[in-house]
Amino acid sequence: MTDTKSGRSNSLPRILHCHSTFAAGGKELRSVDLINAMGPKLQHVIVAEDGDFAAGHRVAPGMKVSYLKQFPSLKGTPTPGRLLKLAKAAAGYDLVLTYNWGAVDMVMAHTLYRDAVSLPPLIHHEDGFNEDERNRLKTRRNWYRRIALGRSNGLVVPSETLEQISLETWQQPMGRVKLIPNGIDTGAFTKKPKKDALRGTVKRPGEKWVGTLAGLRPIKNLPRLVRAFAGLPEEWQLVIVGEGPEMEAIREEADRLDIGHRLLMPGFVPDPARYIGLFDIFALSSDSEQFPISVVEAMATGLPVAAPAMGDIPHMVAPENASAIVQPGSDAELSRALRMLADDEALRNSIGVANRNKAQAKYTRKQMVDTYRRLYSSAMGLGPIA
Repeated sequence: MTDTKSGRSNSLPRILHCHSTFAAGGKELRSVDLINAMGPKLQHVIVAEDGDFAAGHRVAPGMKVSYLKQFPSLKGTPTPGRLLKLAKAAAGYDLVLTYNWGAVDMVMAHTLYRDAVSLPPLIHHEDGFNEDERNRLKTRRNWYRRIALGRSNGLVVPSETLEQISLETWQQPMGRVKLIPNGIDTGAFTKKPKKDALRGTVKRPGEKWVGTLAGLRPIKNLPRLVRAFAGLPEEWQLVIVGEGPEMEAIREEADRLDIGHRLLMPGFVPDPARYIGLFDIFALSSDSEQFPISVVEAMATGLPVAAPAMGDIPHMVAPENASAIVQPGSDAELSRALRMLADDEALRNSIGVANRNKAQAKYTRKQMVDTYRRLYSSAMGLGPIA
């Protein structure tokens, strides 16, 4: 990866990306996917407040991407002087892209100083909320977003839930809010996986797997999934793919329930298309979700989904999957959904077919990329970005 201090180029349109982190998470990997899809005719400059640029390793060869390690802080008290420094740092680009609450001060700087500093267009992206807003949005943050977004050129959200919040709570005009569902290469998820595709873990004859892909963080509440799974028959295994601070808590819960021998935790494994087809049921147990890309991946694979009715999940899955979308926060309801699916192979198969059909119709990577391409090129006053 290249480090630069200016991000300037005299020949190509320049896009500044402001992230609180550029770790390999959902929104960051989507950003990388869009960078790769839009090709080498743009220059991208990445800012990460925490200094983590791990998602950059997924950028395709030939893309013009650099990483700013010296940039005014995106967080702190939003004094006029600090916001002016942010505004000046964004001058000279052709488009500024900001992501989530961690970059809202750049949005405020743009609104306050756009004319004085001759700033380029800015498009903000909101993908969901941190644990401190999972139960209730903070009033002061809502007011801050309302003001900060006042002169932005667009507010992109991936879910109908966030679209409603944008229009009603943050009081943004309908023309500014852009609903762009996350999309994937659905075709890649139709290939039959090898039995040993999941690192260090081989699916044995007769085994059935309940699987999930998640960062092992408290908000994902994976001990709940362990408890909901515990009553399934012995041939069922629970496979949790991911890394994070909750690993030991998950293992301890499985040991407490005497199912540690049926818990498989291979860590983070890239490229879910290679192995998610080994699952028989996909499950989530989170305390907060908006539009989880893992659900789309499961749908494209042809899996039934057991998950809480949070964010857009009830609308994402096919109608046939509705009975396995349950009351949030309920171990018993999630357990019921898992047992229903585990007991009926024909039901799993019919729901899986319906989910795959919906994913292929609504959540393709091409649809997502084409919509972002039009939005970004329009903001910059360019023709279609090839």
